[in-house]
Amino acid sequence: MLHLRTANITDLPTLQHWDKQEHIQETIPDEYWNWEYELSREPQPEWRQYLIAEVDGKPIGFVQIIDPAEEETHYWGDIEADKRAIDIWIGEKDYLGKGYGTMMMQLALEICFADLKVNEVLIDPLESNTKAIRFYKRLGFVFKEKRQFGEDKCEVYSIGREQFT
Repeated sequence: MLHLRTANITDLPTLQHWDKQEHIQETIPDEYWNWEYELSREPQPEWRQYLIAEVDGKPIGFVQIIDPAEEETHYWGDIEADKRAIDIWIGEKDYLGKGYGTMMMQLALEICFADLKVNEVLIDPLESNTKAIRFYKRLGFVFKEKRQFGEDKCEVYSIGREQFT
């Protein structure tokens, strides 16, 4: 059974290992998460959740849920309130293509929409990441716009509360 739990400093070696995996590097090149600092922040930022996906107690993936209006780097720019943004990946290659990504995203969306004020969830895959784009479309995400975040050319997709329920 897959479940999500809050990430903590003991997950540092796992997350650093996943960062070096080829399938991760293809989807988020040059991404720098500064795991040691971020996992040890006290208190953790209220605008963010770091979650580890586990199957039978084994960590297999990562989910980040943020409030893009409150996020401290303003990655999403000037954005309306009552939205969430998700980053998701399976770190262990052996777990790809087995439905775990779908389960992870379903759980993440449930967390987002449990807050009744949240009306939309955003994702921003690289426009070259056609596998992820197909995955998000299959889950009901709808294309919003092409957008450049730093050097990354992305496609922004969203799903509203009414499409999820």
